[in-house]
Amino acid sequence: MNVAMFPGQGAQFVGMGKDLYDQHPLAQDRFNSANALLGFSITDIMFDGDAEALKETKVTQPAIFLHSVISYELLKKSTPDMAAGHSLGEFSALTASGALSFEDGLSLVSKRAQAMQAACDVTKGTMAAVLALADDVVEQVCHYMDGIVVAANYNCPGQLVISGTFPAVEAACEVLKEKGAKRALLLPVGGAFHSPLMEPAQEELAKAILETNFNAPSCPIYQNVTAAPTQDARLIKENLIAQLTGPVKWTQTVKQMRQDGALLFTEYGPGKVLQGLVKKIDREAEVHSAVLD
Repeated sequence: MNVAMFPGQGAQFVGMGKDLYDQHPLAQDRFNSANALLGFSITDIMFDGDAEALKETKVTQPAIFLHSVISYELLKKSTPDMAAGHSLGEFSALTASGALSFEDGLSLVSKRAQAMQAACDVTKGTMAAVLALADDVVEQVCHYMDGIVVAANYNCPGQLVISGTFPAVEAACEVLKEKGAKRALLLPVGGAFHSPLMEPAQEELAKAILETNFNAPSCPIYQNVTAAPTQDARLIKENLIAQLTGPVKWTQTVKQMRQDGALLFTEYGPGKVLQGLVKKIDREAEVHSAVLD
């Protein structure tokens, strides 16, 4: 069984998508429509901008969404049996599978990015990667820390990202190193994603999601907050809303897909981050990038 998977924030690079634009009329139509919908030329930033401009959340998220969805439309060989996306990538998976129209998917991603940026401006937070420590140890440390700090991204065994306020995350890092973590280092991110600090963004995004039409996807979507498959449009909406303050259970998702018969994982979008994580979760899994022939 085949899996289509879609990356999240952090996979971006200057020049992303230009090859698609130059070679395919469909890509040109999609990118031009995106410029009009967003109200600024995201293609200028993606194709020829600087890395700092591309790193802005309001740019990064729609940029990765566009690259991922357009890559899927142009490069997929067959309809996948399952799909999943890492954080932002869940919106790409839902659009690729027909649960969302291209326009609605892009609109929601743009609103999500702006709401998250606004929440970051209200309360400064951060994230940190914890390496070579068991998940339950990290969870226990977070639970007993003063302030807000939670497990945010279960990326693969031995790699868990925590999220929260600066003092709580920094203090947790020191305790985690004492507990045996190989590393516990702050990440260069704009805020405490997938933590309670995103509640203001969650309220705003929930309104937009509830007002948007969702169809049943063409294949089961394994969602971040549950690591379980669903094609129920109502449940998909609920889980998407919960995702902003809940954890990304990528390790659990890949294990569940493998248990459900997944053999081949194809990554659509920039970079190869998810392929690396899948191999660390299960060495027997086969991974590929979707590339131009």
